[in-house]
Amino acid sequence: MKRIDAIIRPEKLQIVIKSLQKIGVFGFTVIPVQGRGQERNTSGVYRGHVYDINLHPKIKLEIVVSDAYVDSAIQAILQSAQTGETGDGKIFVYDILQAYNIRTGKTDESIDELNR
Repeated sequence: MKRIDAIIRPEKLQIVIKSLQKIGVFGFTVIPVQGRGQERNTSGVYRGHVYDINLHPKIKLEIVVSDAYVDSAIQAILQSAQTGETGDGKIFVYDILQAYNIRTGKTDESIDELNR
């Protein structure tokens, strides 16, 4: 099993979700985050005061899939989230050593079995 963390633009979330569902990946966690990569600072004005914006809003998707789904999930994210501009995000892949189903208390050996 692998965990895929994808940091994407907020406006790309629904497109990415649809792309993942097309390949049979239905389970994921969505977390609003702020971060900084190669994007430039911008300025904003609030109640007449100018301030710097150096953290940009992003969405973090956490997805756990069997090894068979890793490459297709990564391609689905890349194809649906990519704009070609700075700030498109990153994808990280981690090994998952164990997973447990809280309802049953048993190990979850086939995390995406219901998706097939």
